[in-house]
Amino acid sequence: MAYDLLIKGGRVIDPAQGLDGQRDVAFSEGRVAAIAEDIPASEARAVRDASGQLVLPGLIDFHTHVYWGGTSLGVDAEEIARRSGTTTFVDAGSAGAGNMAGFVKHVIEPSAPRILAYINVSFAGIFGFSRDVMVGECSDLRLLNARECVRVAREFPEHVVGVKARVGFNAGGNSGAAPLDIAIEIADELGLPVMAHIDFPPPSRDEVLERLRPGDILTHCFRPFPNAPINGRKQVREEIRAAHARGVLFDIGHGYGGFAFESGRATLAQGLLPDILSSDVHVLSKDGPAYDILAVMSKFWCLGMELTDVVRAATETPAKALRRPELGTLAPGTPGDATLARIETGQFDYYDAVGEVLASDRQLACAGMVLGGAWWDKGPQG
Repeated sequence: MAYDLLIKGGRVIDPAQGLDGQRDVAFSEGRVAAIAEDIPASEARAVRDASGQLVLPGLIDFHTHVYWGGTSLGVDAEEIARRSGTTTFVDAGSAGAGNMAGFVKHVIEPSAPRILAYINVSFAGIFGFSRDVMVGECSDLRLLNARECVRVAREFPEHVVGVKARVGFNAGGNSGAAPLDIAIEIADELGLPVMAHIDFPPPSRDEVLERLRPGDILTHCFRPFPNAPINGRKQVREEIRAAHARGVLFDIGHGYGGFAFESGRATLAQGLLPDILSSDVHVLSKDGPAYDILAVMSKFWCLGMELTDVVRAATETPAKALRRPELGTLAPGTPGDATLARIETGQFDYYDAVGEVLASDRQLACAGMVLGGAWWDKGPQG
């Protein structure tokens, strides 16, 4: 047999290759082996019928918290993957220098879906995050040791893809922009990007934006007031446009409080699209309002983004931001990950972080996934 697995008859949407049409996708030895309009079923050991389904490059959820059991906010990556088809999780700073080794050994290495990590600028990572206990890890600057962060990041170069700084009143108390300044110095030493969380000031939106470099990520980019991307007249702020124009990447990071339909609706209407769609899934958001990457993709599709742009923002662009473009495409020779989804029609209510409801007639649902060139039998059997 030429192939180990053949996904046949689906609508392949692969923005990195400019593809949107019916194709068959074959996998062999853990990689994408071929993509064509017709690959005979007789050439594969196993065949999955994807008729009526979308076949996408493996979805990348660029902002998650999956240090399950090691941090109070962590969720089980495999549980989320089963319902969302996520093949790559990017953990956004759950672990710092003090517990990155445990994250790698006990969660990342045993995980079936791929997990990459932004190391938290705080030594302890996000240690006090729940409904009853909320202590920002950057509120005490004694926890921020640049040398330790660099040392540990260099121990795990295959896993650590950037440096995370949570700034804002909830995450940093009175620390202002100092944690971000330290994170940028660490990232510069490592040659990696920074992901900047922003919530209630201080610091202000402007103080964060002026520090970010091309390739750095502003997460919670379309958050509600305060520090929203729009002013009181619902116009996109010029400093937001300027930061985006110079190459700062805008990541949704929906989560429990990071995304508002009002901000998203206004920015999309004024031609500013998010670069990356992500869920910020954690213990307080996994059962709503964020849920997972497919739910966030559904919301932006229903807000008016073209489906191809929605897929790009969960495949090609985050893969490039990770400096691993091979993860964002089904091109032959790339890692053999794929997400199968179906379009469901009916009546659906979507919620943002402030309780606004968006009624829609469609949603994306997981129909299965391919990991390392093999059908993942723990996922949906659609």
